Amino acid sequence: MQTSFTETQLRDPDTAESNRILRTCVHCGMCTATCPTFLLLGDELDSPRGRIYLIKDMLENDRPATPEVVKHIDRCLSCLSCMTTCPSGVHYMHLVDHARRHIEETYERPRAERALRRLLSALLPYPRRFRLALRGGVLGRRFAGLIPGRGMTAERLRAMLRLAPASVPARSAVERPGVHRAEGVRRGRVALLTGCAQQVLAPSINEATIRLLTRMGVEVVVTAGQGCCGALDHHMGHHDPAMRLARANVAAWTAEMEGEGLDAVVINASGCGTTVKDYGFMFRTGDEEWAERAARVSAITMDVSEVLRKFDYAPTRAAPGLTVAYHAACSLQHGQGITAAPKDLLKRAGFAVKEPAEAHICCGSAGTYNILQPEIAGQLRARKLGHLDRTGADLIAAGNIGCLTQLSGGGRPTVHTVELLDWMAGGPEPPQVEQARQGRAGLGAAHDGSAATAAASAGSGRA
Repeated sequence: MQTSFTETQLRDPDTAESNRILRTCVHCGMCTATCPTFLLLGDELDSPRGRIYLIKDMLENDRPATPEVVKHIDRCLSCLSCMTTCPSGVHYMHLVDHARRHIEETYERPRAERALRRLLSALLPYPRRFRLALRGGVLGRRFAGLIPGRGMTAERLRAMLRLAPASVPARSAVERPGVHRAEGVRRGRVALLTGCAQQVLAPSINEATIRLLTRMGVEVVVTAGQGCCGALDHHMGHHDPAMRLARANVAAWTAEMEGEGLDAVVINASGCGTTVKDYGFMFRTGDEEWAERAARVSAITMDVSEVLRKFDYAPTRAAPGLTVAYHAACSLQHGQGITAAPKDLLKRAGFAVKEPAEAHICCGSAGTYNILQPEIAGQLRARKLGHLDRTGADLIAAGNIGCLTQLSGGGRPTVHTVELLDWMAGGPEPPQVEQARQGRAGLGAAHDGSAATAAASAGSGRA
């Protein structure tokens, strides 16, 4: 793709990078075939190729974002399926992140939307605040259907309340900074990102991760000073808040690297993992010391499935006789290129693993997307749940808290991959397993009842 940025414009590092990305695009349109929003809406401007044209025009002319540009960029899930599909290697993630920052700096959103985005930015990255908000949401979720209006603000408020859990888990001890010693001979030492929303919604994920790794001989440290990875703010175009959060993590982990040392920074929420692995790029300009430290952190960051493979995960229990539908989180398969490891680990643990049709298409979670774009997110959720249901599996497993939250309540229990792996290696049985057994028993009873009714009808001559 030809571009016409001026020399002055290209002195800006973000513009120079976007120029390089734009010149990589050859207009082939292969990205449209795997774009969720183009799949649903059929609008070229809601495809990666269409958005690239909009971004190019906006950045080249150095003008404020227009309502049309904002509409189509906001509809992008940042699922990055286009990056997996693209034969030319267009780094769409960095391009759309630049566009979002430009939008937030040049476009004034409606007051209600500004307030909602500020609220999300002030709550979700901070566990204490988020926990308090969820406790209010537990009471409010029953009244979601009573919120009046058919506008976007009303739809977003209803979506927020629908996503609130029925109850808020108790705070876990593993949130606190500390060292979890390896059992037996120490084989490695890692830092665990405990995250923000995940530690509130499902503290059992971090607990399972620590139990499993320490049993495998890996010491796990939860560093003081770490917090949200910054992804939620980053993908809303809130550059400065995102960088503050990222800087705190870089400081915490590099201090640990320079102290007792680390073999890896372990991430068990793939949306966070994609961002932390990109810290080197995010800090590439400005202070050289911070750029070097961020690059060191990114270089050792690993998804939990990568770490388990590295340290040769092995089960200690007999195969459970359960079938798992593996949902590949977009941030894991497209953002990090990790596709085989989680499935291989589940199979090694003794589960029968099935993949749904359209495994490459997003479930509609995408960070705050299911709140900010509830209609499209709802359509993608229904589509994904339909494909998962047709696998006939007992459970749905995934490696990202956003996906697990989005797909919960759809009929089959959702559980993090690491919780199943921990169970099969000596940890406690996740409650979702018993739910799956009960669901299987209920289906069996329903099947037996239907067969008996059919037999009786046949005997009496009724169709």
